[in-house]
Amino acid sequence: QLQASGGGLVQPGGSLRLSCTASGIIFSINSLAWARQAPGKQRELVASITTSGTTNYSDSVKGRFTITRDNAKNTVYLQMNSLKPEDTAVYYCNALEGRTSRWGQGTQVTVSS
Repeated sequence: QLQASGGGLVQPGGSLRLSCTASGIIFSINSLAWARQAPGKQRELVASITTSGTTNYSDSVKGRFTITRDNAKNTVYLQMNSLKPEDTAVYYCNALEGRTSRWGQGTQVTVSS
């Protein structure tokens, strides 16, 4: 099970940190990711981190978002800076172990003045 939190309403240019805590899985052997889905749009992968800590970002968030993981806490984070209105979406965390993919329930991020 994946439990995401940390979403909310923030002004353009502001920051938020999302957290996703896992239970019932061997966290350290999972690759982790954050994706988002805006109304009327497909789900978009924005950041990922492998078991060895290698990260990857979509062009739309590169330089503004940072994904990290804490295996001791079974938690993956997404630090989001310089937020823009187009970052508004429901953000989901994902854990991938081999061919098994698990999704969290999502947390709403709204960027608006």
